[in-house]
Amino acid sequence: MNRICKFIYVLIAIVLTTNCFAQQTSDKDVIKAKEKTAFQTGSPWIPEIDMRSDIAIVYGANDRPNMTFEERVKSWRDHQYTAHFMTGIAWGDYKDYYLGKWDGINHLDVSQVERNGQQIGHGHQNPYVVPIESYIKYLKTAVMKRVIDAGITSIYLEEPEFWARAGYSEPFKQEWQKYYGFPWRPQHESPENTYLSNKLKYQMYFHAIKEVSSYAKEYGKSKGLDVKVFIPTHSLVNYSSWQIVSPEASLASLPSIDGYIAQVWTGTSREPNYYEGAKKERVFENAFLEYGSMVSMTAPTHRKLFFLTDPIEDLPRDWQDFKRNYEATFTAQLLYPMVADYEVMPWPERIYTRPYRVANSNEEVLIPRYYSTQMQVMVNTLNNMPLSANKVSGSQGIGVLMCNSLMFQRFPTHNGYDDPQFSNFYGQTLPLLKRGIPVNTVHIENLGYEESLKDIKVLIMSYSNMKPLSVESHQYLASWVKKGGVLIYIGRDDDPYQSVMEWWNTNGNQFKAPSDHLFKLLGIENITPDTKIGVGKGAVYVIRKNPKEFVLQNNNTQSYLDIVKDAYEKAAKAGALKFSNYLCLERGPYDIISVMDESVNAESFTVKGPVIDLYDPKLPVLAVKIVSPGTQALLYNLKRIKNRKQPQVLASAGRIYEEKVQNSNYSFVIKSPVKTTNSMRILLPSAPKTIKATGAKGNNVTFDSSWDKSSSTAYLSFGNSPEGIKIAIEW
Repeated sequence: MNRICKFIYVLIAIVLTTNCFAQQTSDKDVIKAKEKTAFQTGSPWIPEIDMRSDIAIVYGANDRPNMTFEERVKSWRDHQYTAHFMTGIAWGDYKDYYLGKWDGINHLDVSQVERNGQQIGHGHQNPYVVPIESYIKYLKTAVMKRVIDAGITSIYLEEPEFWARAGYSEPFKQEWQKYYGFPWRPQHESPENTYLSNKLKYQMYFHAIKEVSSYAKEYGKSKGLDVKVFIPTHSLVNYSSWQIVSPEASLASLPSIDGYIAQVWTGTSREPNYYEGAKKERVFENAFLEYGSMVSMTAPTHRKLFFLTDPIEDLPRDWQDFKRNYEATFTAQLLYPMVADYEVMPWPERIYTRPYRVANSNEEVLIPRYYSTQMQVMVNTLNNMPLSANKVSGSQGIGVLMCNSLMFQRFPTHNGYDDPQFSNFYGQTLPLLKRGIPVNTVHIENLGYEESLKDIKVLIMSYSNMKPLSVESHQYLASWVKKGGVLIYIGRDDDPYQSVMEWWNTNGNQFKAPSDHLFKLLGIENITPDTKIGVGKGAVYVIRKNPKEFVLQNNNTQSYLDIVKDAYEKAAKAGALKFSNYLCLERGPYDIISVMDESVNAESFTVKGPVIDLYDPKLPVLAVKIVSPGTQALLYNLKRIKNRKQPQVLASAGRIYEEKVQNSNYSFVIKSPVKTTNSMRILLPSAPKTIKATGAKGNNVTFDSSWDKSSSTAYLSFGNSPEGIKIAIEW
């Protein structure tokens, strides 16, 4: 992720509110060790970025001045990290390939090209690539082989991306001829050409990843290594919004793919969208839908999923902006209790070691200590975040159907049909999410897995902005409805992509729109607007509007909400559909809360303590926490400490090692990056008599401390050290 800044690394060779937690069950407390948290970096180990996660993902296989790739890997292993490897699959520092050193042929012509002939680049002599066979062979033999020879057994092929506006280069035209069997057609000339062009882009990166990942596994096997391959990728929500094509959900079924990193951060989630006629940033809501689409993509196939957040982003902002939106995305990820593996940040070197330009000025400011301290508390919380069987608050079981073809018809506009800011998707989701409904997304590619629809009571779908890629998807949907599922179909079916050359109008099929085929399987005829039809044990509702109409106009959601309510309560018999302005979750000792604006009311959410506020770098113990609309909270609930007699660190801006409890003494070593400030709160049986802080060389470390009698916790603050500071407490 983070396109502009990826090259920066070269610079540094309560009792809680009653209706909130009503659905709680027991937690799964086993936290997977060793490979739970990670960060990616192009830098060798330096003390400023010693994040103390489990994994250091070393980026790029190229050598640096005075340091080989293998030496970079060793520098992290020497500091007790598990070393993984990441590289771009659609671009990268592959100048030996682009400039001909690898095979004697200049390959800069593999760049993705726009209609005006402009190459799309990721930096100087670093194009976004049309993945032809020579490029795939290069990645196998020059990159994968070297990495595996270095003993790396986990490989991340980052961001398979083909821009929707591309598709005009000679290599792409040649691939078109091979794939379709007829000459290339300019995508701007017709909707069908656009659809076919993007479908080819999708297939090309599916093929490239399949080839490279299969090679990595086979080569690893030849050396006695069990190589795992992961795909770090933006969500389908973001790629569709940003007009990028990628294989996305299809990769989850490949035997050679072991999992994903969900690349969601402020830069993706702050993309404006429409709601109630207003176009603006809705970072929390966007992030919640982005993470959800990644869960939908991977959960039915049981692939491992890391969630990513980033404390900053590519474009210049101010640190308060970064902080506010980091909290929004961080909260969104924690509201998915079935995921407990995290990439805690990309590129710590750009966060900790260089000043960042402030928006609308020439001023550059190094990360403030208050923010780096808070950030490290949040990151270290992820090391302890448990899986949980609990459910986020709100009425459960409403899903919105997605398909990879959402990426196929975003650019350019044809016949005057527009979908501004991806509004056909947000028209289905935001009216529900804004009312406290934790709407799920369901990937049509995964309908063959029973788990995909297992917990869905009402499924909402539209072909206004996507098309089904196989007849089987309709067979699964029809079977699900007949067994008792409730389907809401929304769409006028008037977009120019309804008649593109696809399975519903070829090989003997003559349906004008793909929905006609679905309705035939369901036995539905003579559809009138806003129809409800019983089908088997289930029901189908048809709304003859395009979903974008619900958000592009003000006060235009009520009819949609009325139908969802009827479908949920009467047809699905799923209970009362309840609206609120918040989402919240109890997860181990943590309370996770987001209160939304533009909702059913403007009330704040109150949590009765004592709780530790983890979004405050001073870690205060609060008797009451009030969460206002448009803000989020992450709290450590002291009422859920399992053993109050056991001394323990409850929250800290560093990772804890070597804990020892003996008689009236508690000691541990805490490690965190140099040039940062630690902040920690420690549960003790009684007020401490003495506290000692000692550096790795035996030197005394100065610290500030205080005692909170009401919570029986001590607060400590001092300068961090990656070598470790030993804290010894006697009470």
